[in-house]
Amino acid sequence: MKRIQLQKLIRLLMRNLTRTTFEGAQYIPASGPLIIATNHLSRIDIPVLFINPVRPDLTALVTTKYKAYPLIKWFVHSAEGVWLDRETADFTAFRTAADKLKQGVAMGISPEGTRSKDGGLLPGKPGTVLLALKSNAPIVPVGLVGTETATYKLKHFKRPEIHARFGPAFSIPELSREHREAELKYWTDEIMCRIAVLLPPAYRGVYTDHPRVKALLNENIAGYTFE
Repeated sequence: MKRIQLQKLIRLLMRNLTRTTFEGAQYIPASGPLIIATNHLSRIDIPVLFINPVRPDLTALVTTKYKAYPLIKWFVHSAEGVWLDRETADFTAFRTAADKLKQGVAMGISPEGTRSKDGGLLPGKPGTVLLALKSNAPIVPVGLVGTETATYKLKHFKRPEIHARFGPAFSIPELSREHREAELKYWTDEIMCRIAVLLPPAYRGVYTDHPRVKALLNENIAGYTFE
């Protein structure tokens, strides 16, 4: 199945089986290389972002363990996703993703590297920062809410409410050689904190009390209110 046909199918399913909303779509650049950094709650996360209202070219980095699931494998293939082996330093996947970004594609990535079992954010990993630097792609954070219970509700004939909230794009400057590790950690936390402020407090996990989260909430750059 071609991408455009797959997107039509996913939109049809989401429209009829769920109540899915997208907020902050104005923050998504309409063209050019772009990383969309998301929290990861469910296997439904990427299909939700796949039908975002601005970037129909969105694809994603997806862990190779999902190759064991025929439906997910078919979806990733049709969506032209990039398989990533999280058990190794997968330089081939990294180069493939960087090349796609340099061609102007939008790429969905979960900086946590795995699904959260309790809905709260997990510590971010540095791969998203490195990919952004390699491709010169800006990053748009997105907070997903509701996907973690969507499958259960669908199985019980209930329409899940799913919300995707996008924040302003930002870019990562070149890291200094002298302080590379510290700056890598800083920018990884920055990505995660920008995701955190797009989420209700219960979803912020290990970043709940991070001082940068508190600063961003005070700045209210995205204009959302959850409390």
